[in-house]
Amino acid sequence: MIHLEARQSPSRLMGLLSPVLALALTVAIGAAIFFALGKDPGRALAVFLLEPFHGARALAELGLKATPLILCSLGLALCFRSNVWNIGAEGQFLFGAIAGGGLALWITTAGVPMSGPLFLPLLLVAGAAGGAAWAAVVALLRDRFHANEILVSLMLVYVANLFLSWLVFGPWKDPNGFNFPQTVQFASVTEVPRLFRGMRINAGFPLALVAAVAMWLFMSRTYRGMQLQVGGPAPLAARYAGFSSRAAIWTTLLVSGALAGVAGAVEVAGPMGQLTPHVSMGYGFTAIIVAFVGRLHPLGCILSSLLLSAFLIGGELAQTRVGLPSALAGVFQGVLLLSLLGCDVLVQHRLRWRSAP
Repeated sequence: MIHLEARQSPSRLMGLLSPVLALALTVAIGAAIFFALGKDPGRALAVFLLEPFHGARALAELGLKATPLILCSLGLALCFRSNVWNIGAEGQFLFGAIAGGGLALWITTAGVPMSGPLFLPLLLVAGAAGGAAWAAVVALLRDRFHANEILVSLMLVYVANLFLSWLVFGPWKDPNGFNFPQTVQFASVTEVPRLFRGMRINAGFPLALVAAVAMWLFMSRTYRGMQLQVGGPAPLAARYAGFSSRAAIWTTLLVSGALAGVAGAVEVAGPMGQLTPHVSMGYGFTAIIVAFVGRLHPLGCILSSLLLSAFLIGGELAQTRVGLPSALAGVFQGVLLLSLLGCDVLVQHRLRWRSAP
């Protein structure tokens, strides 16, 4: 029988190299999958892993795709470190998109005089308010009725999806949109400013980087951040020290919801320019993997967001150029997460063989 025995002093170097080993294992498994599908593994891997980094335009698209993942994963990393299991960042993303899209739609249809520099702060506030309000439902049910936040936050994703569908199929539907479920195109003044001419990457990307640095400072350099991280894994010690578990629940969920909401607002007013039922590509769920691959560290979330964004873009390219299935990006995400978990287990434990009793 195989038995896992905890190592008394796990290697710090191997702990740092664990994500690299997991990525290498993911590439090897991916090559085997391509070969089994009858494709050239070298060409398929080149399209999947290298093309997203080839050229300035590709890097701009990579940054655009990584923006919502960075913002969502930052809030989730804070929650998970505090032992608050928010699985509903997708729903909070959608409500941020609804709030931000609703603001842009009102300015467009009502002809409200507005300038771009003034609209962007309003958009961020609207998105943060929408996401935080949806996360507050989870916090309230957890705080007052001891409901499981995993189930509540996950089920609220479907409610948010249905509410968004009702809006774009009903009161917000474009009357001249040939019956498609979408709003009118937002006015140009509501567009998130682009960083470079001819490229879609916008001000949301540097905003996400600033948010990551701010989250790192909060978690590592402030007393409140220390409270949240101590109170999560050791609630009894936190209670003895006078830390409030209720405050931890509300703080982490509201911050996480606000960040996911900002991601949704920037997405709908940035590259999309209108509200549709497909405003999210599953960013809220992918951000869960991003947070763990990034070691629940704000700066690690940046690197893992870029990596997972490359998987998403590479999956689209592999579908059109090599003829691979559209679900390939999801397969790579799952393999990467499982590989990372396996590597972490072997860093912390060693395998021992025992004879069966």
